Amino acid sequence: MSFRSVFLACACSLAVGLLAADLVRTSAEDKAPPAKQGVYELRVYKTLEGRLPALEARFRDHTMGLFEKHGMKNVMYWTPTDDEKSKNTLIYVLWHESEDAAKKSWDGFRNDPDWTAARDASEKDGKIVAGVEATYMKETEWSPKHH
Repeated sequence: MSFRSVFLACACSLAVGLLAADLVRTSAEDKAPPAKQGVYELRVYKTLEGRLPALEARFRDHTMGLFEKHGMKNVMYWTPTDDEKSKNTLIYVLWHESEDAAKKSWDGFRNDPDWTAARDASEKDGKIVAGVEATYMKETEWSPKHH
């Protein structure tokens, strides 16, 4: 067996070993409990006709920052792909340390003069929100980790 053959065999063995070790480490990380146990909050807003752009602007320009100010983590925001629902629906998820922390954050948010001013300014042309649904959720231990 030549030096080159021995060298290539060793290099291939090393590469396979490192790949296997990485796969085992990745698999173990996937099964590890989430770093943040907390709770997620799913919120679905329905707007009055034609008012979704005003709600999106308020969230983009004010609400998201105020959520962070009050300890709420913005996770993701969506609008439906369904043509009819896409005209008046905003869906989003927040993360909180606990449901008690969420309630405290919401109380602080609702009483914040910056929120009141932003809400009032955005509603100068009329009310925006027709209804809100909120659900607190916890991550399952078998959920894929995407964060």
